[in-house]
Amino acid sequence: MLTTCVQPTTAGTGPGLLAALGAWTWLGVDPVDTDLAHVLLAHPPGRSGHDTVLAIEARMRHLSASLGGLAEPPDLVPDLGERLLIVDTATVLLRFHSTPFGIQLPVRPGWTQHVRDHGQAVIVIGLDPLPRSADLPRVDTYLDAGLASGRLLFGLARPACPPPATHALP
Repeated sequence: MLTTCVQPTTAGTGPGLLAALGAWTWLGVDPVDTDLAHVLLAHPPGRSGHDTVLAIEARMRHLSASLGGLAEPPDLVPDLGERLLIVDTATVLLRFHSTPFGIQLPVRPGWTQHVRDHGQAVIVIGLDPLPRSADLPRVDTYLDAGLASGRLLFGLARPACPPPATHALP
């Protein structure tokens, strides 16, 4: 029997992919100048021959599908449902379908409070690589280039309702 091992090019939404992703959060505005919380997820540049631009794009599209399917710029931005779990003002987790894993987002208390008050944040997935160490000017350049080339996907995520409080009676 001949067994061939093939390196997968589109790893699932497992802990390896999620741990490798870069995540950035900020408060900005939507196209009609309404305040809106933003989250950007981007894959770092490849470290091996298996991390081609096409493989990275495929992983990011798979990630989009595991959030419920994000849209390209001309399309209507989909509601991804309750994807943000707010633990406290400094800890927010982004949750995915069909995996017990998530991403802890880099947030500030003002960002978290805005999401609590307004009930949503836009999730942006970049299809091109971006180093996790990218500073704000580089992220802005990445976003501008991604918008111009149609290489960004968008969706709206809402905070998950906290579980109901249970009180034990004495």
